[in-house]
Amino acid sequence: QLNMAKKKEEFLKEFKEGPLQFKPTYKFDLYSEVYDTSEKKRKPAWTDRILWKVKNVSEVASKEGEFPDEENLVSVTLNNYVSHMNYGISDHKPVTGTFKLEMKPLVSDPLVTLSPEGEWSAERDVFIRYSTVPEFPSSAWDWIGLFQVTFRHVNDYVTYAWVEDDEISSNKDSKQVYMSASEIPKMGGEFLLCYYSNNLQSIVGISEPFQV
Repeated sequence: QLNMAKKKEEFLKEFKEGPLQFKPTYKFDLYSEVYDTSEKKRKPAWTDRILWKVKNVSEVASKEGEFPDEENLVSVTLNNYVSHMNYGISDHKPVTGTFKLEMKPLVSDPLVTLSPEGEWSAERDVFIRYSTVPEFPSSAWDWIGLFQVTFRHVNDYVTYAWVEDDEISSNKDSKQVYMSASEIPKMGGEFLLCYYSNNLQSIVGISEPFQV
C-alpha cells in the first residue's frame, strides 16, 4: 500500500526507504512474538516504516530565483533498518533506522564577514557592519544575532536584527544594520555577532569577540 502511494502521491515520490529485511511488525498478541490469535486473525503487515528525504537547498533558494543548481549540502546513507521483537507492550513492534550523514566540506573563507562598530553599551543604539561573498544566497529572513561567547546553540541569542528590516545604509562593499539600545544587555560582558542564513539553515559568519 505504501509503495503504491509513493508512485501515486507527488509529495511521497522523493522519499526513500531501506529494504524490508525484518518480519512484519503488526499485529502481535501482547507481550509475545505471536501474530494475532484473536477472532479477527489480522494478516501480518509492515505498518511501521521509516522514510527519509534530504531537503535540497535549491528547493528553498530557487523559489527566490537563487542557486537553482546548488548541490545538496547533506548526503544520507542508511546503515541499519531493523525491528525490535523484544518489545511487547504494544501489538506493534518498534522500528529504528541508523543513518550516516555527510556534510559538504566547509569553505575556507566565511560567506559573511561582520563586526560591531564603535563601543557598544545599553545607553544607545549600536551598529553592525557586514559584507558577503558575491554568490551568497541572501534572504529577507536572514538575521544577525548577538550571542555570549559561551553560546552552544543558534537559539541562544540575546537579541537579533533582521538584515533587511533593520538596515540603515548600504554600498557595493558592505551594509550596516542597527540594534536598539533597549535590547543590549546592561550587565555587559564578552559577546559575538553571528549571521544566520535562512536559505542555508545555519550560521555562516561569526565576528571576533568584543566587549559590551
